[in-house]
Amino acid sequence: MAIQTATTGNLEDAQNIILAKARYTAEHNAPTIQLFEKFTLPQGAKQVTVPKVGQATFENLIDGVDMTESADIGMTTTDLTTGEVGCKFILTDKMVRQQNDSAFEMVGRQLGDGLARKKDRDGIALFSALNGGTALGEDNKDMEIINLAACIAYARSQKYPDPVNIVHHPNAVYMCMSSMAVVPETAGDPLPGGDADRSKLLKNFYKMRFDNVGVFQTGNIDVISGTVSGYGAIFSMNALAYLESVGFNREDERDASLRATEVVVTADYGVFELDDGYGAPMQYEIGTIATNN
Repeated sequence: MAIQTATTGNLEDAQNIILAKARYTAEHNAPTIQLFEKFTLPQGAKQVTVPKVGQATFENLIDGVDMTESADIGMTTTDLTTGEVGCKFILTDKMVRQQNDSAFEMVGRQLGDGLARKKDRDGIALFSALNGGTALGEDNKDMEIINLAACIAYARSQKYPDPVNIVHHPNAVYMCMSSMAVVPETAGDPLPGGDADRSKLLKNFYKMRFDNVGVFQTGNIDVISGTVSGYGAIFSMNALAYLESVGFNREDERDASLRATEVVVTADYGVFELDDGYGAPMQYEIGTIATNN
């Protein structure tokens, strides 16, 4: 019995369609880490060391009198490393021979969604530890506009460096919007001080800007056990970091008896807290919203 195998050219075409879709989806569906400070791990490096310096204090001077006091730089460092994540999928010879582009795009979408969800959840997992683990808001409270404004005032009083953003569950953001008499401006760059490329990636998750703070929503925030609330956060971009070594890596392995090619996709990245004092968890209700009001 003759066995037909997929040609190298057909297999490469299929993989290119899948991975192009996966990369696009992963980049556009992970809003949380787009708000972090981004670092790239150089080729051959094991870690990135990020320095932080203290505040400088100036003193009054007297004409003709030498300065005698010196300021302490107060430098501390944080070491960032990456870890691998991966997923394996199988391209059968029959599927490749059929050259079904829509099927390849569907597989790519699944891969991209999976990686984006993983990255987003990894970033969200850092929220609860910010501010020494002391959350703003509390269980059984809605994120109404008065509470949102209070969280922003807290961030200002703690001198969070701009840009400052808020990320929370869509149901919490809805309660904020429904408590407002006037809907705020939503046009323009959603990231105060942000760049155009990052803003493009975040556009589907941006809700509004209030008091020069961007408000974003993600459905990947989970309910805290025993409650109907969840942890979002308000934070400076300098509070949290995303370190990337490899965005996408692909390796193929032929399985002759299966008449298929196994394609393994991996990524190598890490998320970290850089400055605990530049962010705080926001605990508000994220339960199901009534749609029959």
